[in-house]
Amino acid sequence: MLVAERYEFIVQMINEKGSMRVSELSELCRVTEETIRRDLDRLEQAGRIRRSHGGAVSIKPKGDAPEIPYAEREIMHPEQKMRIADEAVKRIQPTERILLDASTTAWYMASKLPDIPLTVLTNSIRVATELSHKEKIEVISTGGLLANRSLSFVGPLAERSLESYFVDKMFLSCKGVHLERGVSESNELQARIKQKMVAIADQVILLADASKFGQQGFTHVLSLEQVSEVITDDGISEETLAALSDRSISVTVV
Repeated sequence: MLVAERYEFIVQMINEKGSMRVSELSELCRVTEETIRRDLDRLEQAGRIRRSHGGAVSIKPKGDAPEIPYAEREIMHPEQKMRIADEAVKRIQPTERILLDASTTAWYMASKLPDIPLTVLTNSIRVATELSHKEKIEVISTGGLLANRSLSFVGPLAERSLESYFVDKMFLSCKGVHLERGVSESNELQARIKQKMVAIADQVILLADASKFGQQGFTHVLSLEQVSEVITDDGISEETLAALSDRSISVTVV
């Protein structure tokens, strides 16, 4: 079981039972109690559970699903995301205007972008900071309400700022990709800012590792028919590739 998968399993078990002891989780996850204690500490810092003596108790979210903190997303499928980012950077030409969201894949893209004349619009603190060292790239930040977990700007101010621009390409990540229900996000604030991004882009390039397919987040973002191209990794199933092909969606597998 991968670390990120263990985190999700632990939260699921605690939410289902209301509370769990370290010893119980250690046995279920087949790791040491010390490892479970570290996991619980990190999950508590992320606001997903609350530590108690000898274990943890549930903090079930109300309304929208909570975002997975940026630090956790960084360690989820990093190799696949870096390969996807490498491929995505090949789509960028000098002088283009592009939009990068606040995903970890977008941050990997920012780190790999050559210092060429570009205009990059983003709602991500991490992306803007990464690009600040590249003199030829003009960076425009949306501003807005800071979402602490994703280190991104969201809300009405961020949404309104996007209305002033048009971009050639948007590189979009997401919580889930469902063949029938489309692309979704973990909560309404993230979904709304991404909907605004899609509306100002000539092309929407979906960056989604194979684990995202078949998943459905809390809030709908866009239909697959609005996606120009999908870049994913070789873990994607043949059935999913065939379904995307049936919808005439271009897919690049890395």
